Amino acid sequence: MNPLISARVKSCAVFCSILFVHGGALCADPAESLTGTYRRLPVENPWHEGSISIKPGGDGKMLEWMNKAGVRWNLMPDLERGVMRTDQTNPYFKKGATEFRLEKEDGEIIGFAFGSDLYYRDLPGGMKVRLPQKSGGLKGYISMRLGAVPDGYGYGVSFYVAAWPLLEKPLAGFQVGLPSTWVKPNNLDFKQPLCPPGTVARDRWPERGPYYRDVFQTIEGGLGFWVSTQFASGTPKYRINGTPNGYNHEISSPGWGFGRPAALAPKEMGIAQLSNRLLIPPDGLTFKAGTAGDLLGNAWMAVPLTSPKKADGVSTGERSWTLFLNAGNFKGPVACWIPETWSRLSQSYREIDGRGLDTRPGLMSGGAMEVNTVPFLEATDSRGVRYTKVPRLQFPVNAKGESVFMQDVVMYSEKALFNAVKEAAANGEKQRLSWTFKSEAQFYPTLQASPITLKQGPDNLILSGIEEHVRTELLDAPEARVFGLKWTQAKDWAALPEYYRQEGGKMVAVPAGSVPEETGLTKQTFQTAGKGRPYTSSSESGSIWSQPGPKSGPFTATLSDGSIVTYAWYRFVDQPSIVALHWSEAERNTLQVLIERFHAQWSVTEEYLAPPSRGKLVELDPALRVDPPDGLEVGYVPIALGQSATP
Repeated sequence: MNPLISARVKSCAVFCSILFVHGGALCADPAESLTGTYRRLPVENPWHEGSISIKPGGDGKMLEWMNKAGVRWNLMPDLERGVMRTDQTNPYFKKGATEFRLEKEDGEIIGFAFGSDLYYRDLPGGMKVRLPQKSGGLKGYISMRLGAVPDGYGYGVSFYVAAWPLLEKPLAGFQVGLPSTWVKPNNLDFKQPLCPPGTVARDRWPERGPYYRDVFQTIEGGLGFWVSTQFASGTPKYRINGTPNGYNHEISSPGWGFGRPAALAPKEMGIAQLSNRLLIPPDGLTFKAGTAGDLLGNAWMAVPLTSPKKADGVSTGERSWTLFLNAGNFKGPVACWIPETWSRLSQSYREIDGRGLDTRPGLMSGGAMEVNTVPFLEATDSRGVRYTKVPRLQFPVNAKGESVFMQDVVMYSEKALFNAVKEAAANGEKQRLSWTFKSEAQFYPTLQASPITLKQGPDNLILSGIEEHVRTELLDAPEARVFGLKWTQAKDWAALPEYYRQEGGKMVAVPAGSVPEETGLTKQTFQTAGKGRPYTSSSESGSIWSQPGPKSGPFTATLSDGSIVTYAWYRFVDQPSIVALHWSEAERNTLQVLIERFHAQWSVTEEYLAPPSRGKLVELDPALRVDPPDGLEVGYVPIALGQSATP
């Protein structure tokens, strides 16, 4: 509500705040129950303090907000819709902020949403109901490293990871990736900067220099919970993600980037839909409700779907890095990175020609649970001692007191799959190609667990005392095939410490009973996640989405996160990410014929990567499993056109 932030408000679909109502549920007179004084913490200007009162001269049902700057506007409760409507008296009305959305917690109304700031109701005497939520409560990795991998095993990697609800309910401002890995091009022999000036990595991350190998190009993503998720889910989602250009932009589906509800520009696309049986939502693959520790197998395999080429002095390799999944109700290829995605940066920076993932072997050096953006609350007792609280992060625990993270990591040589696909593509034979990764071309690296190292706050204070509750461990030594956590005392479910006390330059884990009641921390809760913006694509005539356009649809699928995906069936080479390449008709026809052959061979029930050495496979959301319309059984793929919240 500060004029200084009006420029930011112009770019927001909704300008919201949280107004917390003391006493829980609304009483019989909803207007009266919402009156009181509210303030944003910290208060930085008169727009951050105000009150809600019954509007004078009205019928007793209309409210009025007035801040300390003297600006006021009308509020009209519409409890059936769960909102408080505003009108033209609201200075943000013309910018699209037309109503306050009531928020509930544990079945009780606690406030409303009207922007990115939080406004708290005062208790009698000026005491604050809530503490301001800050970001940076937990930062760091829970990780393991791989032992040495022989040369020649850079054609693929596979592993199994556990999927579980990390939180009791989705929270706002929260991002943690469940265990996964990064695949990067192996450029250990290259002694020049891989990222040119003008890339985010080169200009902002000098500590990654001088070669920028780890942030040049990546395939990452996996299971997790993200701030950019538009449709919050209690279970994790699987998101493809990667960057082809030093994090100038990221790509996470056949049409969208990471956290951008608007579709990518044609020149930014890079992932092609391969499966004709599995839908890829822009917000990520969802899982069956109730998922709690079952395993998802995923593999990134270099597959030669196109031939190497050279145009305008820039070479493009033949490696289409392809995602394979192994779940209880789906097995097989899902999507692939188009080789031109990786070579595009070479057009303006010729020093790296031939250095991208389209040409180089893939390098994987470990796996990690990335703790990125976690909210926290802080308070100081009467003696000046500082305490903090973070959300409860929960983990499923087996009978041995273990939480399995990641297991059965395998590296592959070209003999696992690459050579067979290349031969089949070259000779045009119609016989069935075995897509099972050949066991004689596999290498199982050793795993090496790293200690848990987490930090907190703007000063990155080390969190101490966690090791008294849990430690990282290899769970089936001496084979060292499973990485996870070993808990000191736990049954069924365990959690990391929630409360910390500052002692010098570190934050020490303490039980809830050791937090002074005067701080109010133990009674504080975190803001729940709301519904985000819809994902949209272009419907304009002549766009890559409509020219040549789909052959059938649109259709809809309602997912377990409560969202609706709209999709249509495209001929494989007519999907937007491939149309954007402007290939010749000969190139398009060659690839289309190859994909039609492969569609006839890909089953969703046969094994591709070896099954897990232990554990049960997770079930994907059944709504993601789709069947092609009659006549489009081979050579056509489902392409998401958008995703929105259910009405």
